[in-house]
Formats: sequence, C-alpha cells, structure tokens
Amino acid sequence: MVAYRETFSFDTRTGVQSIDVTDYVASAIRRSGIRDGLACVFTPSSTSAVITNEFEPGLMEEDIPGALERLFPQRHRYGHEARWHDGNGHSHVRATFLGPSLTVPVVNGEPALGTWQQVIFLELDNKPRRREVLVQVVGEATSPTSGGESR
Repeated sequence: MVAYRETFSFDTRTGVQSIDVTDYVASAIRRSGIRDGLACVFTPSSTSAVITNEFEPGLMEEDIPGALERLFPQRHRYGHEARWHDGNGHSHVRATFLGPSLTVPVVNGEPALGTWQQVIFLELDNKPRRREVLVQVVGEATSPTSGGESR
C-alpha cells in the first residue's frame, strides 16, 4: 500500500463560487504513481465544500446557489452570527450539509468519474479567501516489473 499527498491553493471571491478542480485532482493522482486505490479531496475549511457534479454554468451559477439560498437563507437568524457577528452563519451551515471532502476511486491511474462528473470546490463564505485543497491518494502503485498493471 502506498500513500501520496499533495495540496494546491487559489483565491476565491465572496459568495457561492464554483471552481472546477478536476484537472488538479487528476494531475495529483497521476503524479502519485498509484494505479488502483482511492483519492480523497479535502478542504480544511468550515465555510467551503467539495462535491462532484456536472460543471455547467446553469447548474453552478444559478441552480446550486439558488437551492442553497432556499434551504439555508443568508438572512435567516443564525446562532453563529449572534455570537460572532461575522455574517457567515449560513456559510457554516451550508458547508456542514455539503461536506468538506469527496472520495474518488482511482482506476488505472485516473479518477473514475462519470462522463458528466467533475470535482468541484464550492466557496460558500461571505468574504474572499485564500483556499487550500488537499488530495491524498492511497492504493497500489505501478510496479516496473508487472507491465504497469497492479494485482
């Protein structure tokens, strides 16, 4: 069993923002040398999330932000806001329900995603942030004597 870890970072803007990180994740998997296993994509943040879906403008710019606003309205009274007065209680609740991580199977050295699936980072906070995403891959590495196929 082999483990490999890599991080990448980027800046975000205020509000719900979707960032397609599929290429970053796929590149990290390739650099890991792991042929078959699992990749965990994780955001060490309590106001962002990692999901998989189709990275399509109607979905990412309208549908998901609209659904989040209906389910967890920004103007709702949140205990977090009452205590800290930072205006992002809704961001914390949204992140809790969406989750900070995603596990993707690794098959033949590539993420096993469906045709219309991408790995998406969701910014949910009310302030621009510098975000980091961690990709950890575990599994069986390519063996130079086995012709590249793990058993």
